[in-house]
Amino acid sequence: MDDDVDRSPLPHRTRVSRRSALLGLAAVGGVSAANVGAFLYSGGWLSTEKLTPAKITDRFEQVYGKHEGFRRNHAKGVSVSGFFDSNGSGVAVSKASVFRRDRVPVTGRFSLSGGMPYAGDANATIRGLGLLFHSPNGEQWRTAMVNIPVFPDNTVQGFHDRLLASKPLATTGQPDPRKMTDFLAEHPETAKAMAIIKKTPPTSGFDNSTFNSLNAFLATNDAGETVAVRWSLVPVQPVAATQASPPAGRDYLFDELISKVADGPLQWRLILTIGEPDDPTNDPTKPWPDSRRKIDVGTISIDSTQTETPGNARDTNFDPLVLPNGLAGSDDPLLSARSAVYSQSFTRRAGEPKHPSAIDVSKERR
Repeated sequence: MDDDVDRSPLPHRTRVSRRSALLGLAAVGGVSAANVGAFLYSGGWLSTEKLTPAKITDRFEQVYGKHEGFRRNHAKGVSVSGFFDSNGSGVAVSKASVFRRDRVPVTGRFSLSGGMPYAGDANATIRGLGLLFHSPNGEQWRTAMVNIPVFPDNTVQGFHDRLLASKPLATTGQPDPRKMTDFLAEHPETAKAMAIIKKTPPTSGFDNSTFNSLNAFLATNDAGETVAVRWSLVPVQPVAATQASPPAGRDYLFDELISKVADGPLQWRLILTIGEPDDPTNDPTKPWPDSRRKIDVGTISIDSTQTETPGNARDTNFDPLVLPNGLAGSDDPLLSARSAVYSQSFTRRAGEPKHPSAIDVSKERR
């Protein structure tokens, strides 16, 4: 991997759109995440056949049921904490203080996709990792990543329709094959993305999963040069394939994660991939070429797990548009939609009674 990492100066510049500038200013200028989402929606950037953040959140409840106090997606999870050791290489592309050579604390959450907080673990379920970087100057960087190489959808409407098409039938527990076939026929971009995803099977656990931002962002350095970036967390731990027969236990993926953190910190290298001018920034279904320049900017270490309770990641909204000065949103329409829907989900669960997480770290899990 080191042979693929470059630390040389930036070779080119990417134009910043008016919309991207607005997103960046809102994220770093003290405007709340909820207000960012509301601003984007009122400006028409979320209006897709009258879809609203509330309606999309309703669809999660329609598909998975309403589980008060929990996230509407990635409902099952565990809080973690640790630190980010920046090696200073990130300043080549971004003036964000988090990329200066230093150590900053991080709050995080490992999760499984879906809106059912007590569902059993499964290897095929998409794994998530949300991180909040606490910079010493008070800036925050929040990112929500998953372990797939591309996102299945490139429009809000497509995401909404796929969510409905994938609703499990009561008789089989699986989506209606006809609905999914019809959906894929109307959305060839999703069919192509799913083919890419199938070529990257999940690893044996959270600890050796690669987590990707999927959406593109804009990075600006001290010289005023702006480039498109995507980022990934690449595990330092050896990668292992999934077992033909999953380990015993309803929460086996989380059990293993907690056990391994108890034995010592788990680590991931934070890798920035630098886009070229012709790389799509508005379509997360399309991967950038493997030949794109990559910069290793430091190491994330997770050294503690906690049961979700008040004051830890349970109550953190990992809004992807909460960004430090030096990072901004791109023209990807799903970024503003994610921000607004995350805010809607957070507002709903914040006003609801809380229930215990399925993952209790205090239990002996070896």
